[in-house]
Amino acid sequence: MKVNVQVDTQTFVRFWLVILGFVLAGFMIYSARTGLTIVGTALFFALALNGPVTKIAGKLPGKSRIGSTAIAYLLVVAFLGTFIFLAVPPIIQQTAKFASTVPDLIDNGTKSWHSLDSTIEKYNLRPQVDQTLNSFKENASRFASSASSNIVSGIGSVFSFFAALFLVLVLSFLMLVEGPVLMRKVWGLYHNKARMEHHRKTVVRMANVVSGYVTGQLTVSSLDGLFSGLVVFLISLFVPAVPANLAIATAAIMFVFSLIPLFGALVGAVIVSILLVFNAVPAAIAFALFFVVYQQLENNIISPAIQSKRLKLSPLLVLTAVTIGAYVFGIAGAIISIPIAGCIKVLLEEYLDHVKRIRDKHNAEERSSAKLAKQKA
Repeated sequence: MKVNVQVDTQTFVRFWLVILGFVLAGFMIYSARTGLTIVGTALFFALALNGPVTKIAGKLPGKSRIGSTAIAYLLVVAFLGTFIFLAVPPIIQQTAKFASTVPDLIDNGTKSWHSLDSTIEKYNLRPQVDQTLNSFKENASRFASSASSNIVSGIGSVFSFFAALFLVLVLSFLMLVEGPVLMRKVWGLYHNKARMEHHRKTVVRMANVVSGYVTGQLTVSSLDGLFSGLVVFLISLFVPAVPANLAIATAAIMFVFSLIPLFGALVGAVIVSILLVFNAVPAAIAFALFFVVYQQLENNIISPAIQSKRLKLSPLLVLTAVTIGAYVFGIAGAIISIPIAGCIKVLLEEYLDHVKRIRDKHNAEERSSAKLAKQKA
């Protein structure tokens, strides 16, 4: 049995125009991903600071929004400056120390291979082994000697990062200052007050999801950095080879990487463990054991207690959101993907509630009509 489906030209053209529109929109979003990441990061940063800014404004004599935003920004800039001043030098110091000791490590490793000498001599592999070791030593020495030039070559990336950071701070400042006025103008465009109030409550819910997640994640990351830094400091007391200032770098590394959901804390712990290996292997093992134990406490007790009733997203949705955000927008996308998923969840819930209300109203009208018809009969 053949079924012929006839589609008029207008419907066919509209269908492909819609498909083309989605494709173009996706291409534009992907092309502008860097700018969208900066704007999105600024928006989330503004939402995170909106509560403190509002509280500060309420305590100022003139309740100035600009003054309260400036005070909040001074605190943020002071924190960033302290982070750079205290955390970056120990990391550079440990990296340079590792680069300078690589040839010595190779020499020590070569001396410890005496048990393989008989096998090497038996199969006449001495020339090949010596050539390989000498080549490796030369490359390692060349890397150590060119460490400064490698740092210089990365200055462009550092400047790009700070330029993006400056742009995020400026955009967030403007959002905090002009945001309330802009939203009042938007709500003033509504003629239907009931619809305006419904949309306003939806926007407030979304803002609470974002600000709540950001505040909770900052709290969890702060605790992660604090305890990690404290553990490294205690390790330095018992292992003299570990410098005490490495605790500050550890706290900063764990705080920053813990902001990345799911796998960020693990990446930070790996970096800290590598830095500790440069000084003492037992110290790295001790920190790794601490991290495993603390992650169990954080994942099962600390994080659920802080983030509970904020997003209510399943692990599958969280992993999906982080994967898409990381592959499309990089690390910043991984950080902001979960609150975006939370906002989408709020919109979907509002839409389903709206559909349910319409369906219930329609069913009530049908029951009322049937009851009237029955009474008339």
